[in-house]
Amino acid sequence: MDLSAGPKSTALMARAERVMPGGVSSPVRAFRAVGGTPLVLRSGSGAEFEDVDGKRYIDFVCSWGPLILGHAHPDVIRAIVDTAAHGTSFGAPCEQEIELAEYLTSSYPGLEQARFVSSGTEATMSAIRVARGATGRDKIVKFSGCYHGHADHLLVAAGSGLVTFGRPSSAGVPEAFVRETIVLPLDDEQRLIDLLRRDGDKIAAVIIEPVPANNGLLLQRPEFLATLRTETERAGTLLIFDEVISGFRLARGGAAEIFGITPDLATFGKVIGGGMPVGAFGGRRDLMKNLAPLGGVYQAGTLSGNAVAMAAGLAQLRTLEREKGWTRLEETGRQLEALLKPVLAAAPYGAQLVRIGSLFWISLQDGPAPRSAEAIDSTAADRYRPIFHALLDGGIALAPSAFEAGFLSLAHTTAHLERLRDSLAAAFEAART
Repeated sequence: MDLSAGPKSTALMARAERVMPGGVSSPVRAFRAVGGTPLVLRSGSGAEFEDVDGKRYIDFVCSWGPLILGHAHPDVIRAIVDTAAHGTSFGAPCEQEIELAEYLTSSYPGLEQARFVSSGTEATMSAIRVARGATGRDKIVKFSGCYHGHADHLLVAAGSGLVTFGRPSSAGVPEAFVRETIVLPLDDEQRLIDLLRRDGDKIAAVIIEPVPANNGLLLQRPEFLATLRTETERAGTLLIFDEVISGFRLARGGAAEIFGITPDLATFGKVIGGGMPVGAFGGRRDLMKNLAPLGGVYQAGTLSGNAVAMAAGLAQLRTLEREKGWTRLEETGRQLEALLKPVLAAAPYGAQLVRIGSLFWISLQDGPAPRSAEAIDSTAADRYRPIFHALLDGGIALAPSAFEAGFLSLAHTTAHLERLRDSLAAAFEAART
């Protein structure tokens, strides 16, 4: 199988590797997990994109989640162009920023105030700083398998033992930076209870992706999340929902609405920017008043709340609302599930579709769908590589990693889903030989 991109992509990537580490601005784009040369893209429309060699692909990555309406949706493009014509950034308040904050706070459970930043990493980093400032405590808890951006104190992996104090999982992060970070496994109420009842008075916050979507799609039992809410309240520890991926994708009120759980603080990104760089964090008014200029927790950003990103996000959210987007996305997800179920059942190894709303993951391992990082079979990566490239050769773009989620958009049609089904069936058939 030829794992190379077309000649123009190949030539451009050779240039890129001379001037950018790995030739990319974000590691997973480099195809190191699947092999081959990355595509260099030049345009997108609806549910498809085109590379510089002129080949079109059905896109199930959707820029890792932001493009919930599809590529170049006319409402979003119009908002960007009209806003940019009057200036791209002011370093001062703008009307679009206020309107988007009003939309977020009227939509998400318990969100009384929000502050905008330029990325999900900034959002989670800032929310944790607010939690520490509000509680006067230093320690935080995260869960293995949940990714919260690349801030130093969040680049921590799980280890053995009842509770593992963090060790860096990235070079360049001193152990001292993560010493106050505790890692627990997902889907284990007892270890969570034991920790919070013993050391809860030292823990500022517990941060979790309520729908972990950065290490496969590790759907959590509602009972586990309910226990998390009960035990953090008992300990006076703040609960932070990282909804950078799930927020405004799964529902207007995100995973908090779906599970009926109100966190103390929440972080957002992706969908609220309409494809522009954006992030936000927020929560109760009594917590957010700790932020400067009202309180002693400092956070700032020159491009935060810039008019173009705010306008794009507003246009996207209003279009979702107007077109009953969340209902339609759930219907598309159910259709995908029905189409892929017989194909996955006939795979030459364990395979199943894990899905919630418009988020999905093809898990290539035996047994029940994993709910924790520890339950993931790492050998699935070997099975995924030829499947990924067979699909890519056939014009179907999934994530270049066995352990990344896929995304549906309002632009995906039955014909797009059927092509994925047929291409996946052919890839499995080839894997048998």
